[in-house]
Amino acid sequence: MSDTLTKAVTRNGLIRIYAVNSKTIVQAAQDFHKTLPLATAALGRLLTGAVLMGSMMKEEDSSLTLQLHGDGPLGRVLAVANSKGQVKGYVENPLADLPLNNVGKIDVGSGIGQGYLSVVKDLKLKEPYIGQVPIQTGEIGDDIAFYYAQSEQVPSLVALGVLVDRDYTVKQAGGFIVQIMPDCDEFNLRKFEKAAENIKSVTGMLEKGLSNEELIREVMKDFEVDILEETEVDYVCDCSDERMRRAIISLGKKEIQDIITEQGEAEILCQFCNKAYLYDKEELQKMFEKARK
Repeated sequence: MSDTLTKAVTRNGLIRIYAVNSKTIVQAAQDFHKTLPLATAALGRLLTGAVLMGSMMKEEDSSLTLQLHGDGPLGRVLAVANSKGQVKGYVENPLADLPLNNVGKIDVGSGIGQGYLSVVKDLKLKEPYIGQVPIQTGEIGDDIAFYYAQSEQVPSLVALGVLVDRDYTVKQAGGFIVQIMPDCDEFNLRKFEKAAENIKSVTGMLEKGLSNEELIREVMKDFEVDILEETEVDYVCDCSDERMRRAIISLGKKEIQDIITEQGEAEILCQFCNKAYLYDKEELQKMFEKARK
């Protein structure tokens, strides 16, 4: 089962909107990583943000990596998305836990802590684009909006939400990004800013059963909106035996020889789906020979 991402634009062409219901994606991440609610919410928000940002890339086979390097108990949180609507990610400490914040919500901001958000866009050019900004709140939506304002000079409203049920499953997840186009005039900008003050929470709207289109029309209710397209998005891990073998070979002959001598075998766990790849002494010896050449 896939989630759906919807793209829209105001009829005057001055504001664009992307919305996604990411419940299936976030539940897949929770299943793979066995996260407690704090990590589910943080990783889920970052995955949601990444799949929204990935959908903006037009270049075929391009990819985007979002990485939060904070000093909070969650450690590093990472998400990778591509232009095909596929996303994957992991959190360094999936079992991190904190009390609820002063309004009774999961305290993602404290879980992330202080540090920086890095954005890497691989557009299949010679060098990837790399942007980095200080973490503002750790709530992730605010941090992505700050990145757009600072690094790309695109005024954006970013709202991301994950609602975790009592049994730790994902009850709701989704988000939207609204971006002001360069030729937007002052009147329409102020009109949107005023409307944005009354926008309700993403998960609250999803709990009411709103579709992506209904959510977009609710957020942009003061504007005429045209829906451009809907696409399927999924949590997809592309790990493979070949990729893991290349990773071992890249360690070099000394490292491989040490593994053979000290352990006699090697087990590699994929960071994104926790699939285990086991290589015995004979297989490692073959990799050693390739590394030596």
